[in-house]
Amino acid sequence: MKERFVINLFGHIPLSVRRTLAFFIARLAYYISLKHRLITIHNLMRAFPYKSLKEIIRLAKESYVAFMIVVADFVDIPHLNKENLHKWISVEGLDNYTDACEEGKGVLIFSAHFGNWEIGNAALAIMTQPFVFVYRIFDNHLLEMIIEYVRNSYGNISLSKQKAMRPMIRSLKNGATINLLIDQNIAWYEGVFVDFFGRKACTTSGLALLALHTKAPVLPVFTRRLPNGRYLLEIGKKIDIINSGNRDADVLMNTQNFTRIIEEQIRKYPDQWFWVHQRWKTKLCQVRQKG
Repeated sequence: MKERFVINLFGHIPLSVRRTLAFFIARLAYYISLKHRLITIHNLMRAFPYKSLKEIIRLAKESYVAFMIVVADFVDIPHLNKENLHKWISVEGLDNYTDACEEGKGVLIFSAHFGNWEIGNAALAIMTQPFVFVYRIFDNHLLEMIIEYVRNSYGNISLSKQKAMRPMIRSLKNGATINLLIDQNIAWYEGVFVDFFGRKACTTSGLALLALHTKAPVLPVFTRRLPNGRYLLEIGKKIDIINSGNRDADVLMNTQNFTRIIEEQIRKYPDQWFWVHQRWKTKLCQVRQKG
């Protein structure tokens, strides 16, 4: 299997060496692509207009490094288990998750491309039980095989976000946990526009729709990298879902609440979010043009 060969090949490189290489590759990537560098700096300047250009550039570089460390650590995930997990990660708020599971309606957890969400997913599955992770299939077939192999190694099920609503509802009815990353830009007809760092960002409405339809509890989950190189998995308390009976208004308000929680986390640790992504690419004017 090609994916197993690649994982084993890079896994033989010591972690300290991989992380050092990640730093230099991140710096190289930052300077090679002017387009992506400008996207990152522009996003940071709009999000933090009070910060100096020197601080913005520092955060931009650190966000590149943060993503490459996710890549560097990725090949170790298949080797994680209950015995060695403590060497990698600590957990806060696990009771919030186990209490939600006991409600018997399935559980909806959401996060962002923040810190190291991949190792957080693995840790939660190993400590409790595997869950369904909703994602966009990668265009590169080998990369897709590698990522799916690693995620499957600890039992999680990868589900393409395309036409995923019915499978997610069935899974929740069976008591499963669904994990969604809701911080990426989407087409105007796939979501709603909510405030994100003072700008309108088109955001998936799927999480709110699922919560309203199934009454499954919703929890925020973030995996933050610590200064010592380990991670902290933080599981928040169950979120109160607005259900006034006005479906469109409820979807908008709940999606705004979810997004606000993500923004608050990013504001605390801005270097750990994926700023190179064109989060605000879809514009409100596109809706009017299509109308």
